[in-house]
Amino acid sequence: MENFQNKTAVITGAGSGMGRYLSVLLAKAGCNVAICDIDEDSLVKTSEMISQYNVASSQHVVDIGNKEKIDEFYENVMAHHESVDLVFNNAGITVVSDFENLEEKDWDRVIDINFHGVINISRKFLPHLRSRPEGALINTSSIFGMVAVPNQSVYHAAKFAVRGFTESLAKEMKDTNLQVHSVHPGHIGTNILAKAKRIRSGNDQVASGLVSLNSEMTDKEEGEIFRDNGMHPSRAAKIILEGVIRKNSRILVGLDAKVMDLTQRLFPNHYQKLWPLVLVPVFAFRRNLRKPLPGIAQES
Repeated sequence: MENFQNKTAVITGAGSGMGRYLSVLLAKAGCNVAICDIDEDSLVKTSEMISQYNVASSQHVVDIGNKEKIDEFYENVMAHHESVDLVFNNAGITVVSDFENLEEKDWDRVIDINFHGVINISRKFLPHLRSRPEGALINTSSIFGMVAVPNQSVYHAAKFAVRGFTESLAKEMKDTNLQVHSVHPGHIGTNILAKAKRIRSGNDQVASGLVSLNSEMTDKEEGEIFRDNGMHPSRAAKIILEGVIRKNSRILVGLDAKVMDLTQRLFPNHYQKLWPLVLVPVFAFRRNLRKPLPGIAQES
């Protein structure tokens, strides 16, 4: 895909984080956007940011974990925009818990949003994307789709599944008009941990993957530390969009993600032991990455 000018993109999870800034950067590039999120208030804020650019936009309150709502979403998007060139499956949640204490309803909710939502959106939009001169399907997995830590079993299950589905689909779509991308962010400063349900089991630690958070902290403190010390989501969104332009089937977001991926490849049974040695220098030199990109709309 050469550029985003005069194209139309669908972005799920657009109410905050990477989804919000994917929407903003696409709008800045002249791309029309259909944004969705389950949180209407946050979606309104993203819409206000997009309104600074001269593009067509629509807002949709959608529960991605509900297949019937996805069917309605598709019909509404097509009625408003008539065509779609890019679909970003970005919405995601997590529950922080050891597997033994994780209730089935919580497991099912994460899987429904993080995996089944990706499948159902992809299935719904795929025929139309295939009919476009240029099309792109961009699915957000995670570095947690490549490595594993304790207390994130359901998130890992979903993100490994998204990776496998997306990489297989990319091979099926090889030499067609449709680009398929699997995105693997490292530590991005989003609210995913702040919004996560936390099931405490006594002597536990939250392993965010890139920072370890002591169980004595409150849920709010953990969420704020995770958000404030990660790469700003606008910078992550820029990396993703550059990867789409370059037609990279796998997009690793952040040096930390690249380092973690490399350690897993070299030391598949012991990679987590290396992280304190190799990631501390990475974090020390990325303070500027916590700041938003200059020259784009910001939340008021």
